[in-house]
Amino acid sequence: MGLIGNDWDELLKSEFEKDYYKKLSDFLETEYDSYKIHPDRNDIFNALKWTSYKDTKIVILGQDPYHGENQAHGLAFSVRKGVQIPPSLENIYKELKDELGCYIPDNGYLEKWARQGVLLLNASLTVRDGAANSHRKKGWEIFTNHIVELLNDREDPVIFMLWGNNAKEKMNIIKNEQHVILTAAHPSPLSALRGFMGCGHFRMANKILTREGKTPIDWQIENISG
Repeated sequence: MGLIGNDWDELLKSEFEKDYYKKLSDFLETEYDSYKIHPDRNDIFNALKWTSYKDTKIVILGQDPYHGENQAHGLAFSVRKGVQIPPSLENIYKELKDELGCYIPDNGYLEKWARQGVLLLNASLTVRDGAANSHRKKGWEIFTNHIVELLNDREDPVIFMLWGNNAKEKMNIIKNEQHVILTAAHPSPLSALRGFMGCGHFRMANKILTREGKTPIDWQIENISG
């Protein structure tokens, strides 16, 4: 654990040496050896691997990985190709259709967003099969809070999309005024109609990026079937 392959490695080097992270690593070794854990060990840091620090334009924060078979692959809200689209992501797609006219694709694989600078970061990066929040308060939150702190320190503005109360907790870390914070209810079916649907975040983010002279995000996820 700890080799990402871009500028995050240098930025997080001291974090990987801290006692809490060493305890987290030991805990994960035991968990992966004893239980079915999601995502695969090689996919834990995909969000950071696919969206470097300097290339991050937007941060979308999730809670913990999907805990079903073959779902999680290291990106918040994203699932592997061929896996049923989860309800929260279905609502995200519906909002994209309403805001930007995107068609709803046949898959929930969001690598395309990550490659364009959308950091899809969960608060916890691992979970035990079938047990949501099972790796909560094991050290991941300290680690991901530090990632948000590093992004807050950046002079280049970042757009933070904070959906739901867990994500909004990160607002306490984002203190520099150059950044943009967009808040809404979580896209879960339990709360989407209480402020996520109609939030306009995707259109707003692209307007901000264009205003800053940056390439806006192409939010359309293509179908994998013909």
